[in-house]
Amino acid sequence: MFDAVILAGGLGTRLRSVVSDVPKCMAPVGGRPFLEWLLAWIEPFRPSKIVLSLGYLSETVTDWLQHTLKDYPIPIEWVIEETPLGTGGGIKLALSKVTAPQCVILNGDTFFDVDLNALCRQRESSAAPLAVALKPMERFERYGSVTVDSENHISSFNEKRYCEKGLINGGVYCMDCSAGLLDGKPDKFSFEKDVLEPESAKGGLCGFISDGSFIDIGIPEDYALAQTFLPANIRL
Repeated sequence: MFDAVILAGGLGTRLRSVVSDVPKCMAPVGGRPFLEWLLAWIEPFRPSKIVLSLGYLSETVTDWLQHTLKDYPIPIEWVIEETPLGTGGGIKLALSKVTAPQCVILNGDTFFDVDLNALCRQRESSAAPLAVALKPMERFERYGSVTVDSENHISSFNEKRYCEKGLINGGVYCMDCSAGLLDGKPDKFSFEKDVLEPESAKGGLCGFISDGSFIDIGIPEDYALAQTFLPANIRL
């Protein structure tokens, strides 16, 4: 059993040239908001509830949820950042609504076709406080690479540079809510820099390697690809 947290409070500055009047999670893809595709994909995993961490133009999202998606079969709640809190702050704020013993965390502008139940099972079996879904990629430089050992424990998150082949952080996590990973953190912080990197140095993170379909709509080129990619990979 898990709750799902979706980070959907970003400003989307790199996408402004093509989508300027809605937050990234509401960017139209195939005639529907990106968030609708993401929720359609999550539904079969049956999380106990979904918590959206909203910020920029949050009323666009809440109005849509209340009027268009009111019949969604899983309870949806939300929190709203009054000022940008970073990825860590957004997660910490959303955890105030989480009641399940573990939560799955996703980005509201990325689709990574990961078996969320298997991700949670791997975290539980490894006794790690956090499992990170990792995507194998070739010839990439937009993302930093991730180093794992023979048992898929994460040893480091590496800076962005061109790689012929490697693993990237797919932006999907399963976290033990009782582990206290965010305890003592300020209201505003980076989940990647202030949690993932220090925890990997301690050997406390497990990697879950998945070669599922992946797309990040954060730049115009990939947003254009998403118009056909998502309808081909998700059934509404």
